[in-house]
Amino acid sequence: MSETYVKRLSTILLDAITDKDPRVQEQVCGALCTLGGSQPAEVLSACEEHLRLHEKLAHPYRTMVLRAMETVVSNHIGELDKDMARAIILLASNEMTKVKELVSDWQQAASSVLVAVGRRFISSVMEELLSKFQPGLLPHPCTVHTLASLSISNVFGMVPFLTSILSTMLPMLGAAKHDSMKVVFCCALQRFSESTLEYLANLDQAPDPTVRKDSFASDIFGAYDILFHQWLQSREAKLRLAVVEALGPMSHLLPSEKLEEQLPKLLPGVLTLYKKHAETVHVSKSLGQILEAAVSVGSRTLDIQLDSLLAALHAQICVPVESSSPLVTSNRKEVLRCFTVLACCSPDRLLAFLLPKLDTSNERTRVGTLQVLRHVINTAAAQMAVKKPFILSSMKLPLLDTNNKVKRAVVQVVSAMAHHGYLEQPGGKAMVEYVVQQCALPPEAEPQKPGTDSEALSADSVRAISVSTLYLVSTTVDRMSEVLWPYLLEFLVPVRFTGALSPLCRSLVHLAQKRQEAGAHAPLIQYNGNVHLPSPYAITTRLLAVSSNPYVGDGRGAASLRLLSVLHQDIHPALGQRWATAIPLLLEHLDEYSEETLSQKEWEEKLLMFLRDSLAVVSDNTWVCQLTLEMCKQLPNYNGTPLEKNFLYKCVGTTLGAASSKEVVRKHLQELLETARYQEEREREGLACCFGICATSHLDDTLAQLEDFVKSDMLRKSAGIFNIFKDRSESEADKVRSALILCYGHVAARAPRELLLARVEADVFRNMSQCFSTKVLGIKVETKDPALRLSLVQSVCMATQAICSSAHGGSFHLSRKAELVAQMVEFIKAEPPDSLRTPIRKKAMLACTYLVTLEPALEEQVQADLIHSCLHSVMAMLPEPEEGDSHQESLYLDTMQALKDLLTSLLQRNMTPQGLQVMVEHLSPWIKSPRGHERVRALGLSACLLQFFLEHLQISALVPFHNLGLLVGLFSPRCADLWLATRREAVNCVHSLLYLQLGYEGFSRDYRDDVAEQLLSLKDGLAHPDPTILFHTCHSIAQIIAKRLPPDQLISLLLTLFEGLGDPDKNCSRAATVMINCLLKERGNMLQEKVPEIVSVLRSKLQETREEHVLQAAQHSVFVLATHHHAAVVSSLLGSPLPFDSHTCTLWRALALEPGLTAQVLGLLLEKISRDVPFKESRAFLLSSTPDRVATLLPLAATCALHEVASAPASGPAVLELYPQLFAALLLRVSCTMGVQPPRHLQAKERRSASSGLASRSLEPCSSAVDALQAVLVRGGNEDVVQHMELNGGWQLLKTSAGHEEGVTQLASAMAKFAGPRLPLVMKVLFATQSSVYEVQRVTSTAFLAELLSSNVVNDLMLLESLLDNLTARQKDMSARVRRLVLRGLANVASGSPEKVQTHGPQLLTAMISGLDDGDDPHSLVALEAMVGLARLLDLVDAWDLRAVLLHIAVRIRPFFDSERMEFRSASIRLFGHLNKACRGDCEDVFLEQVVGGLAPLLLHLQDPQAPVVAACRFALRMCGPNLECEELAAVFQKHLQEGHGLHFGEFLNTTCKHLMRHFPDLLGRLLSTSLFYFKSSWEDVRAAAPMLTGFLVLHVEAEQRPQVDLEQLLAALQLLLKDPAPQVRAKAAETLGRLVKFA
Repeated sequence: MSETYVKRLSTILLDAITDKDPRVQEQVCGALCTLGGSQPAEVLSACEEHLRLHEKLAHPYRTMVLRAMETVVSNHIGELDKDMARAIILLASNEMTKVKELVSDWQQAASSVLVAVGRRFISSVMEELLSKFQPGLLPHPCTVHTLASLSISNVFGMVPFLTSILSTMLPMLGAAKHDSMKVVFCCALQRFSESTLEYLANLDQAPDPTVRKDSFASDIFGAYDILFHQWLQSREAKLRLAVVEALGPMSHLLPSEKLEEQLPKLLPGVLTLYKKHAETVHVSKSLGQILEAAVSVGSRTLDIQLDSLLAALHAQICVPVESSSPLVTSNRKEVLRCFTVLACCSPDRLLAFLLPKLDTSNERTRVGTLQVLRHVINTAAAQMAVKKPFILSSMKLPLLDTNNKVKRAVVQVVSAMAHHGYLEQPGGKAMVEYVVQQCALPPEAEPQKPGTDSEALSADSVRAISVSTLYLVSTTVDRMSEVLWPYLLEFLVPVRFTGALSPLCRSLVHLAQKRQEAGAHAPLIQYNGNVHLPSPYAITTRLLAVSSNPYVGDGRGAASLRLLSVLHQDIHPALGQRWATAIPLLLEHLDEYSEETLSQKEWEEKLLMFLRDSLAVVSDNTWVCQLTLEMCKQLPNYNGTPLEKNFLYKCVGTTLGAASSKEVVRKHLQELLETARYQEEREREGLACCFGICATSHLDDTLAQLEDFVKSDMLRKSAGIFNIFKDRSESEADKVRSALILCYGHVAARAPRELLLARVEADVFRNMSQCFSTKVLGIKVETKDPALRLSLVQSVCMATQAICSSAHGGSFHLSRKAELVAQMVEFIKAEPPDSLRTPIRKKAMLACTYLVTLEPALEEQVQADLIHSCLHSVMAMLPEPEEGDSHQESLYLDTMQALKDLLTSLLQRNMTPQGLQVMVEHLSPWIKSPRGHERVRALGLSACLLQFFLEHLQISALVPFHNLGLLVGLFSPRCADLWLATRREAVNCVHSLLYLQLGYEGFSRDYRDDVAEQLLSLKDGLAHPDPTILFHTCHSIAQIIAKRLPPDQLISLLLTLFEGLGDPDKNCSRAATVMINCLLKERGNMLQEKVPEIVSVLRSKLQETREEHVLQAAQHSVFVLATHHHAAVVSSLLGSPLPFDSHTCTLWRALALEPGLTAQVLGLLLEKISRDVPFKESRAFLLSSTPDRVATLLPLAATCALHEVASAPASGPAVLELYPQLFAALLLRVSCTMGVQPPRHLQAKERRSASSGLASRSLEPCSSAVDALQAVLVRGGNEDVVQHMELNGGWQLLKTSAGHEEGVTQLASAMAKFAGPRLPLVMKVLFATQSSVYEVQRVTSTAFLAELLSSNVVNDLMLLESLLDNLTARQKDMSARVRRLVLRGLANVASGSPEKVQTHGPQLLTAMISGLDDGDDPHSLVALEAMVGLARLLDLVDAWDLRAVLLHIAVRIRPFFDSERMEFRSASIRLFGHLNKACRGDCEDVFLEQVVGGLAPLLLHLQDPQAPVVAACRFALRMCGPNLECEELAAVFQKHLQEGHGLHFGEFLNTTCKHLMRHFPDLLGRLLSTSLFYFKSSWEDVRAAAPMLTGFLVLHVEAEQRPQVDLEQLLAALQLLLKDPAPQVRAKAAETLGRLVKFA
């Protein structure tokens, strides 16, 4: 029975092997392998029989069967008996040779089966193969191929057969006519030779250790003769390559004398193939094997062939390498292997060939030669050792090559030399210098794009490999320490090695540390007369200078500092302890920052502090002077790096400051002045810094040296008009003067303050002036050089700042003040007003800021001219630059700050209201400018000045702030400026003015006024671009102004605001209007005599424009009229044409100005809405099937009017009074106007407007009702409800038939959340709608009341019982929609009042079960609502109440599991989960039956195509777990089925079935029968899951449970699935069939 069953399974699968889908074929093959794992003999027998009986089966399918057989055989070779093996061998042999043509996949599969069997049954396989390998007959190619494969897979079993095989094969070689057959023979000879060599290499493990190479020699030589002399000459490239591949291993088996005899022909023959083949890796590999064979027999022929060999191999190595070609790379490896063989046997000849090649200028030749040289240095070290001097001397020309590829190759050779002791020889240092030179290569400006030129190599690549080589040689090759130390120090100072400093320093640090470990206290640098080594002063100067730019050159700053730290003993013995703490702090600072974030100024200051501390520690004048001398000596080295030279100047100044010899100081200062390169801006600045730093300690000497230079140089050139500037050009002379002026500025800035004041006028400002303007023949000549101007401005700024910062600066009398201010103003005026290119104006204003604070005070006209010039120069500039240009942006911000500082400095000289008024008058034209950026700047400056004035306000007596109204009137309208920044600054100005008024009233400076502080909170409102919000904020600002403005200032403020009505900025004009109206309202009682004039002006203005304030007068008139005749006014306004125009709407809103009047108007409108029918039905065409609904005119007009009245903010109290009636009436109005058309005459009016092209307001009845409802909610204080609905799209839903219920639900939810106290009266009105004749109104009211139950507010308001009763009564409504909504509402109790569910449990359950049985429709939406509702209630009802209906519910919902509608499947499955959850692990047996019955459907619906169904299944299974009383299964459900987690369905199903069969084996039959039902499911994924479930159940069940399974039925069903149209279903069916072997 067992054998028949397995065979039947195999047969079913084999019949399915012809499936068209490759995935199914693979699965069938896998299933056969699975069967074979259990019963290999039976499966192999079935496969063998199937192939034997189905002769016409196409070869792709035969291939699949053979592959399965190979897998089974390979995995179970030990379980096969001889008979089965024999049958398989015969079958595979027959399949392999059935057709003469080559069918690669099929025949290869058959061959693989034979090879697999041959691993154990080699004799049987060989017997079969040899029967088809008969002398005199050419065998099938696959037979030969199989023999070759066997020789590799079973070396020990196959080699004993080779002698007979070779003797049989040899005659066949001559009979082979086709190239393809010859290729097969070549491959076989290659494999035979390789297996023989392996056998001979492992004779100690071989079964027959007597096998000798000689026994194969004769046959191999015979084969060699044919291959080499006949086949190698073929025109077929594939055959030639096969021959040469075979010749390599064959050469090892040739007799020694024969090999020696053949080499003169063999080697040239192989070499010629290089010219015939593009892919030469096989030629090179074979050549290497031949060379190894020749060397092993001590061949003398190699010497004769050596030149041609070397030439051919060298040509191969010079072929360019493409990184994307692995074959070329492999060929190079094989060629280099050949060179290694030749280097070991003929080193002299090899070098004699190679080294002259280095002298060629051809790049590829030189690179290839260098690569070979590097390779043989590494691989033939012993043979090359004696040739070191010879090889080193031959490297001279390659060292001069500029080609990057050659450079890289040279560096690689040097690396190899370093490892093998070459660099210790004479000439080795030249190699080291070469590597350092490559480390110093400059980085490329534009890195080479990948793929642009595969032949090119970037200089960056050469540098990178050189850096790596230098470090590796320094750190890993111990013998190199003596070569590199102290030799590498020689490269530190020369400029040409600057780029290599980082790697040099790293290597030197490592070498020095090694030497320190060897000899702890000995000096590291032993000069011993070596003049090339740099002095300690040179090392210190060089490393300190390059550290100033620390991140360039791969972080050379940190590397230099580390080297300094290591060399402290050699620099000066006293520095060790100080540097041990100082240098790590500097390195830590570098680690904290990057090149982008490091402050260069801060870093340089740290280095200079480090230098000062070091000089103080040394405290040796001789040492300091030597260091100064070296620094000055190295200055020219940095002409190409201005940053480093600038810093080195500062270092010179620092060392000079530490020197005690005045002669040395003056001598060096004189040299610096004479040798400086004045054309360079950085150098001028560095020189000035140097003098400034030096002046800190040597002020007199510094000033004296500067004056001497001024006299000797400048006066000499002023001798006459004709030889003026003979020594230097005019431009160069300006640069010299610029540098001297800068020097004076820095000297003043750094000089001791107690000495400066006495010298500043006579020695600093006088000489600055002399340098700036010279006299020629008594005529004053001023330069136009901007650099000279900037130097003067900077220096004046530094000098005046120094004066102001001194202790006596406040009382210092500067006689040149007016002259200097005039000069600065002249510079400011000369700057272009529309652009900002230089910092001159910024520096000039900063200088004026300091000058203003000094005595004597400026004249009024001079001060006015200064302010005007500065404002004109800065305010008119184009808008500030974009963020992209950080330098320009920084310059702009600094310039603006300088202007603020200057203006506040001027204001400080006159801290009175008049002084403030003067400053504002200067700014006034800019405040009103039509250009926004100018207004922003002006308001910013005004705010700054007012804040400064407020902060420094000193009131000695109570005096009026007489110009407050004028100033407030100027600034307040700007609160509505188009520019946000202007608006904010305007608020700041008003805020400061109010506090100034409080100050003048006597309040203390720290007093905080609540009203004034409200201004700051209004800034957020100004940020909003919405004009409504903006002007509302302006209104609030006006209210605050009105509260704090003194009465005497009110009229001046109003008159100023009236002038603002004509402001070119419309926003500011509107803001003025808003503020005027607010002031009139708030403070009008104080303007009694002025009211007629003010009203007249306003009315005239408003008649000219359609802005909001135009209609104020008309609104007031209507309001007065309506107080007397409200009914008539309402009636007449209702008679206005629809839709209402803007004037009519405004008039309606006027009726809301007084609450009593508003309530009367709203009552009338409600009566109009409710009294008439909402629509009439009529047919537009006689033949139309359904009548149109057309809105009645009066309710429509009343609805629109109610919207306008309720829209007015003042209508709030009246709306609150009538809130319930308004809300209910409008909600029902919305429901009965959905889809209702406007009256006919309005439709005709719209059509006429459309045809004439005129725009017209359309009127949609439902939208007008929604708008009115929104307005009522807002006026009733329920803005939150409106916003909530808006955010969720609720208003749009209300207007559509499809979304109306959802819209009502959202409205009810929002009302419960935000308007709970209003609900009792609203509900009372809606209760009355139960008997409405309009179904849509009943639906709307039911939906609203149902949703209220989802909120706890009805329970809090004690409305629950009445609401439940009302809804329960509606369950008998004729409308299914109403009944469905009733169920939804009853279920909502679970959300809104869960604690009341138990109390009303029986009532709720009865209603829900009734809903399950509602109507005859199997897909009744009422039933769906009942299931959803039950799912919500089950967790909360009393267990006893639930137990009575549990089974009824489970049985009733079971058919919905497989409903075609997704929502029914999802709801029923989720309800099933809740039923299980409610049991809490304690369910009766009858319900447990339902759980077990639902298990398989739930597992399979995890593959449901709809995501909600899958989620419901996950939940239901998690809930079922506890009721199954199996902890492992429950744990699996909890782990794998969590929401939001991914699910590997196969793994989960496997685990589930394992636990099911372990704990519930009796369920097997039931689960399988349920699974069979789903074999016919309409969903493809579920159909595929069903056989998976079957397969996993079978996989884990014990064999004794087989009686539960109807195998016939199961097999039949799976056979049907194998014909399913879906490939994945067929694949799963095949997989399951493989698992049925369990029942074998």
